[in-house]
Amino acid sequence: MQFKHPEILYFLFLLVIPILVHLFQLRRFKKEYFTNVHFLKELAIQTRKSSRLKKWLLLLTRLFLLACLIIAFAQPFFQAKDSKGITNEMFIVLDNSFSMQAKGKQGELMKRAVQELLENAPENQTFSLITNSEIFWNTDIKSIQRELQNLKYSASPFALDNLMAKIKSRKSPYNKDIVIITDAVGLQPKQLKSIDSTSNTYFIIPKAEQKNNVAIDSVFIQQALDNFYEIGIKLSSYGDNEKDIPISLYNNKKLIAKTIVNFEGKEKSINFTIPKEDFNGYAWIEDNALQYDNQLFFSISKPQKMNIVSIGQPEKSSFLKKIYSDNEFVYTNFDLKSLDYNILEKQDAIILNEIPEIPQALQTTLKAFVEKGGNLVIIPSSESSISNLNSLMGNFGKIQFQPIENGEKLVTKIAFSHPLYSTVFEKKIENFQYPNVNSSYKISSVYPAILSFEDQNAFLTAMQNPVSSVYVFSAPINKTNSNFQNSPLIVPTFYNMALSSQKTGISALTIGENSPFLIDASLSKDEIVEIKSLTEDTNEKFIPMQQILNNKVKLTFNDFPQEAGNFGIYKQDNLLKEISFNYARTESNIDSSNESILSDYNVIGSIDEVFDTLQTDRTDNEIWKWFVFLTLLFLVTEILIQKFVK
Repeated sequence: MQFKHPEILYFLFLLVIPILVHLFQLRRFKKEYFTNVHFLKELAIQTRKSSRLKKWLLLLTRLFLLACLIIAFAQPFFQAKDSKGITNEMFIVLDNSFSMQAKGKQGELMKRAVQELLENAPENQTFSLITNSEIFWNTDIKSIQRELQNLKYSASPFALDNLMAKIKSRKSPYNKDIVIITDAVGLQPKQLKSIDSTSNTYFIIPKAEQKNNVAIDSVFIQQALDNFYEIGIKLSSYGDNEKDIPISLYNNKKLIAKTIVNFEGKEKSINFTIPKEDFNGYAWIEDNALQYDNQLFFSISKPQKMNIVSIGQPEKSSFLKKIYSDNEFVYTNFDLKSLDYNILEKQDAIILNEIPEIPQALQTTLKAFVEKGGNLVIIPSSESSISNLNSLMGNFGKIQFQPIENGEKLVTKIAFSHPLYSTVFEKKIENFQYPNVNSSYKISSVYPAILSFEDQNAFLTAMQNPVSSVYVFSAPINKTNSNFQNSPLIVPTFYNMALSSQKTGISALTIGENSPFLIDASLSKDEIVEIKSLTEDTNEKFIPMQQILNNKVKLTFNDFPQEAGNFGIYKQDNLLKEISFNYARTESNIDSSNESILSDYNVIGSIDEVFDTLQTDRTDNEIWKWFVFLTLLFLVTEILIQKFVK
């Protein structure tokens, strides 16, 4: 027991006063005998004994009364269990990612957490609130009441390590109380390492009752016909979804197709056929779970002819003329001696077809071409020198040629999941007419093979960057050395290698992935392009980071836009290209909550329980009121003794 005012205890010396008074009242009586009161002698002795008992009782009562009164003024207390934590700074980490849209017993998880904060946070409690998208330093519940009520869901997934880094950036001499409110979807053990062991950390894990969910994952061109696109829309099912899910396709908010999806497994692809022209819309499903992943925005630009040039002997490049038809491509072939380097930067793809020696000037030009978004295809010659090939490869990545080997090899393995073939095959093919080569280079590469020989060495591999690809064959494919030109693989392989997805494919970018995007545009030094929303209910616009690359502009979007939708890329008021942005589908699986990894942490059921626990552990147990009560009790006891004890 401790005292707030221990100096008052000196007044306990006043207890001497009632003792002295008592001793004065207990002086010995002098005996006088009278004959006429002799018969009262026995009664007088008995009365004197009762009076002495009463005085002893009064003395004890008054001593206790005075002692309790003095101790009450000294304010005794028992020290709090966590008295050192009184000065701690409080930080509340609130997960407002899309998975917190899930519904619990009392509504959406995030909205319920906000309501509990508003109801239970003490008005005089200072804290800092950190969410996925916003930060409020050193505030109180009244100051941020409106902001909390208007808090929106964030496209950024819950990353505990990033949020903890923001807390650690606040230098303070005090320890921290950290309250983390999250459904633990996507929470990883490595993220927990970011929690400071000296911090007093509490986890609150709201639970969703409905864990079934259907999400639209992606959209792709399944097949390009003469006048139509056959597009595929991939959906994923989480939990037990037995009901049929309607899916609709909109172009400029106009319904153009609708069908029903019946899940037999966890994934399903639905195909739609649309005209081969500009498309700017979205796919939409209806389910009772998360809403953010029910809509996928995408844009398709009307096909433009691709500029393709091959460099090599005309007789060895004749097969390319058949692949790159005039209705889709502008194809030309040049011998190395007659090549004009100035036309290369205007191409979408360049094919080096069995050039024995590649000049250094051409290597430098090709390096700049790839950096600006052009695709490059390299077919080695049997007369090429290893040093010259490796010098070229050093401009693009870690691929090295080794001396040519003679001997027939069969191409027996296809990487069906590679983007080059992802839309070519409906299913994996085990038996097909294997192409062969009579001689080939062995290449060492850190990149996965697209086509492989029977000995697992690569026949075709690719080095990819965000805006372009470099495809490398390990053998000449002329008819003398290989029958690859007669293989069914020849057309889809070269057709897809020449395509620029950002020019002819589907535009459906993911917010936050920060992938560069190329557009054809000529800008002066003072000109910029701007991104504007094409959706009526939002006026969002922003200026992306941009880099001028001759007749192209490379755009980088960082964490913009804030909302998914269809947008336009504008040069002043001139619409250059339509583009679409979507939220990442990383939190569509509500059932992936990883609460089990929190066994070593303090998991509490509700927000009010956190504040009650902290208040209980850090509040001194004051007992001076009990001494006031005892003072009154002894006062009443004295009165009763005076009245009833004779």
